[in-house]
Amino acid sequence: MKQIVFKDLGRMSYKDAWDFQESKLLKKTNLKRTGEADKIQNELFFVEHNPVYTLGKSGHEENVLISKEALEKRGIEYFHINRGGDITYHGPGQIVGYPIIDLEQFKTDLGWYLRSLEEVMILTLADYGLIGDRSPGETGVWLDPDKKGFERKICAMGIRCSRWVTMHGFAFNVNTDMSYFDLIVPCGIQGKKATSLQKELGHPVDIEEVKNRMKNHFATVFHAELAEI
Repeated sequence: MKQIVFKDLGRMSYKDAWDFQESKLLKKTNLKRTGEADKIQNELFFVEHNPVYTLGKSGHEENVLISKEALEKRGIEYFHINRGGDITYHGPGQIVGYPIIDLEQFKTDLGWYLRSLEEVMILTLADYGLIGDRSPGETGVWLDPDKKGFERKICAMGIRCSRWVTMHGFAFNVNTDMSYFDLIVPCGIQGKKATSLQKELGHPVDIEEVKNRMKNHFATVFHAELAEI
């Protein structure tokens, strides 16, 4: 069975986490360049960020509905980054997951990888009696994606892949302050809302419990053993 090393990084600024990921990615791709791919260690990190908006490489600035000056006044950071996808929000009460894994050890198919991440979230939602689903042509996990006017996105995803090594990942709303999503067009998708586990269940949720459930489902879906450090 494959092994994935897991660590919860706690609260970390977005820039620090981005630099951390880039260093991990570079180390793994360098091992491939030198013919030492067998030394690559697959890793999964959970983190909570301070309030921040991130815009993917093909994203549109107009999906940020607030000026940069107003963002600064509110203490919200903003980064244009190198993942796929459009604009999203990260902040307290949200589980952000960064799998930095070598897909050559799993399956060299980005579609499979994204669908697998979605499956982890769908299984996690099922633990709380919620039916998570995919929306055709839109990455991430939704509630009621087929009911026009009631579609709610609970998990956004955006990745980067270099030499089949992944970085960035997913953002799953648990006890997230959803008012931050009012200042953007989430994922650049007009007319659809974002939601959280707390909002759907009507009460705050133990985020550590959610993390544990999510880790277990990640191990199952990726047929791997998670080793905590």
